[in-house]
Amino acid sequence: MSQLIDTYGRVHRDIRVSLTDRCNLRCTYCMPSDFAAWMPSDELLTTDELMTILEVGIAAGIDEVRLTGGEPLLRPDIVDIVARINSLPNAPKLSLTTNALRLAELAQPLKDAGLERVNVSLDTLSPERFKAMTFRDRFDDVLKGLKAARDADLAPIKINTVLMPGVNDDEAVALVRWALDEGFQLRFIEQMPLDAGGIWDRKTMVTADDIFHALNPVYSLTPVEARGSAPAEEFLINGGPEKVGIIASVTRPFCGSCDRLRLTADGQLRSCLFSVSEMDLRGVLRDEAIDAQAARTEIAGRFAKTVLAKLPGHGINDPSFIQPIRPMSAIGG
Repeated sequence: MSQLIDTYGRVHRDIRVSLTDRCNLRCTYCMPSDFAAWMPSDELLTTDELMTILEVGIAAGIDEVRLTGGEPLLRPDIVDIVARINSLPNAPKLSLTTNALRLAELAQPLKDAGLERVNVSLDTLSPERFKAMTFRDRFDDVLKGLKAARDADLAPIKINTVLMPGVNDDEAVALVRWALDEGFQLRFIEQMPLDAGGIWDRKTMVTADDIFHALNPVYSLTPVEARGSAPAEEFLINGGPEKVGIIASVTRPFCGSCDRLRLTADGQLRSCLFSVSEMDLRGVLRDEAIDAQAARTEIAGRFAKTVLAKLPGHGINDPSFIQPIRPMSAIGG
């Protein structure tokens, strides 16, 4: 049973772990095309440090880990990381979010190491638009990665899509049709104020309502009642069993049921994507004045403090909202 219960009664069992802030795409809603403000490599957690943190978190009740980035498949020892997490006592459910560029070569080794499933970010079905949105001509590599994930049975395969006005917002129906044909689970995600380029604009963002109204004339969408702590509102398509999800982080926040913590690649624990404060775990592990057992005890205490300090919501819709200094690529999706 989880010991990580905040003051609002939310039980925390899920941690999103960023393995790197680096990425091999430059999606316009995430970072500028010339972005290069990467974390120094010596500030990133080593794999041994990461395992220590996860062991402490699992002992406190974490039972689900999702590996993220940046792009986590850029981590040279990604297969070893998956294997080591899978070998931990009370090993957690393990998934990964990726842009799929390296998935063709890594899907089967990751599956063999213990990875259960993948989420793949893909915002368009047009190779030309993909190149314009990401500044990389790699659309075919994504499709090859998706095929490899399917062949390796990394299922269910979920597709994460961000629609942007005047860019790809006319593809909602086509993306759903494609996902149905391919057997993928599509989830639209409202663009959030976490971009390094500072282009997010609440007035022009594509909302959950916009997405629903784009799909509704073509598909009969029936809300799925049991949502639990999942971020996506799910809808049965034409009576089911296939579903489409909409993650309305901005316009319909799901903070009241949030069960997630986030660990950045440089070892900072966050209670929310939009936190303006962090708890340093890396510093504890690298303090030579603290022995290994005392470090574990201190990290456990910092997990508890982070959870207890968690606010009731992210506050995006509050006039006093302050966008985090870190962009999404430095926090972990």
